[in-house]
Amino acid sequence: MKTRTLIRAAVVAAIAVVPALSFAQQVDPQQAPKTRAEVRAELIQLERAGYNPADTNETNYPADIQAAEARVAQQNALAQQQGTADTGYGPATAGTTQSGPAPRVTTPDNTLYGH
Repeated sequence: MKTRTLIRAAVVAAIAVVPALSFAQQVDPQQAPKTRAEVRAELIQLERAGYNPADTNETNYPADIQAAEARVAQQNALAQQQGTADTGYGPATAGTTQSGPAPRVTTPDNTLYGH
């Protein structure tokens, strides 16, 4: 009799917890906190746009960062129009790669035939 009550209590508890868990997993990407990698990528993008955090002071800080953010937004909009948005994430989309051992360089002392 006690096991039947225990089983019922466990089932009721599980039913009560399932909706709370499913609700907790729905995270809006716009509201989620940024990761360290995302913040670092944004800082690198701002520095490439001309912002230097070491050169800022109280008189020009807001103008400097806002100008760099505007340049980054313009670059991102242009890249989206061209279909090549640079988010700072993922592999390089242009260029070549090669694997395998380095090419062997022969010199007069190190010839292919050992002469």
